[in-house]
Amino acid sequence: MTNGYHHGASVTEINEGTRAIRTISTAVIGLVATAENFDDKIINAGGLTLITDVDAAIDAAGDKGTLKPALEAIALQCKPIIVLSHIATSDDPAALKAAVIGGINDGKYFGIKAFEAAKSKFGVTPRIIGAPGFEDAEVISQLVATAQAVRGFAYAQAPVDNKEDAVTLRDKFGARELMLIWPDATIGGESVLTAAYALGLRAKIDAETGWHKTLSNVPVNGLTGIEFDITFDLQNPNTDAGYLNSNEVSTLINESGFRFWGDRTCSADPLFAFENYTRSAQIIRESIAEAHLYAISKGITKISASNIVESVNRQIRQWVSQGRLLGGKCWISQDANGIDQIKDGKLVIDYEYTPIPPLEHLNFQQRITDSYIEDLVAGISG
Repeated sequence: MTNGYHHGASVTEINEGTRAIRTISTAVIGLVATAENFDDKIINAGGLTLITDVDAAIDAAGDKGTLKPALEAIALQCKPIIVLSHIATSDDPAALKAAVIGGINDGKYFGIKAFEAAKSKFGVTPRIIGAPGFEDAEVISQLVATAQAVRGFAYAQAPVDNKEDAVTLRDKFGARELMLIWPDATIGGESVLTAAYALGLRAKIDAETGWHKTLSNVPVNGLTGIEFDITFDLQNPNTDAGYLNSNEVSTLINESGFRFWGDRTCSADPLFAFENYTRSAQIIRESIAEAHLYAISKGITKISASNIVESVNRQIRQWVSQGRLLGGKCWISQDANGIDQIKDGKLVIDYEYTPIPPLEHLNFQQRITDSYIEDLVAGISG
């Protein structure tokens, strides 16, 4: 080509159009655990490890600490991706708790707080987090803070000896990102890392059913008992299980297998009272935001704005058709987008959705009637 002359053809790419929204990976577990005689070629000592082969990690975990039993509990439910935050064991309870809670040392995060660095390190974010065996009020508080930071959800067992104290512990929290469970499960009469079973089951439900289904009323593999006696009656709320659930503590029951029972979070906001309401909000938010990275710093035009709206509406329709939402829509409000705001590079797009309510209480109305006796009499006399 010389002097601007070209004898032939050229193509100018115009990359307009809607973008597909990919639902974020939700069944990624963030696990805090201790291990001593582990294989340091597979487990990163005192830091984060990305586990993609759970069985291999169990073999490498050694037989001391919480890592091996936690991985075994998870593996009984499913074989998910796990972001492991390994911490060193300590005979000093205060030092051990500080390590579990975590922080930053020499530019590297450790403990629960390390999950905030998982995305930059591994390209995945743990959405289901726990520190099985280390739960107390301070550790649970950090689980909540980290769950909020990564827009995930924390599962914790209440380390108390009666249901009243479990409710007292629950009252210390008002976070939608937390489900509190009491009491411990057992195997062969020995208490196990109950939260690890919850983490594994949550990942299994995400993979097999979806994030719109709560943890409650799904059989848990591997359990043989419950640490304390829990009374339960499907038709009577005046039981231990009913007391705990009414105070937003999930429990364990044995009905055609051991299962967690309770749909509620520790949220102070009734809009997010249910576990799946919180997780739906998180997953929708993350999926939509991450899918539109491409649009940042590009021009605001009628076409580009319309494409974003249609992308979101198309994804909402897909979630509805999959039974993960009841409905929703996306739109642009002229009132929210003034001339000065657009000129300043800001665009506001609204969307709404309705999550799937879990059936927490089913009320049958039973009536006794004489009407069918009339049919009987008519048949006899006929």
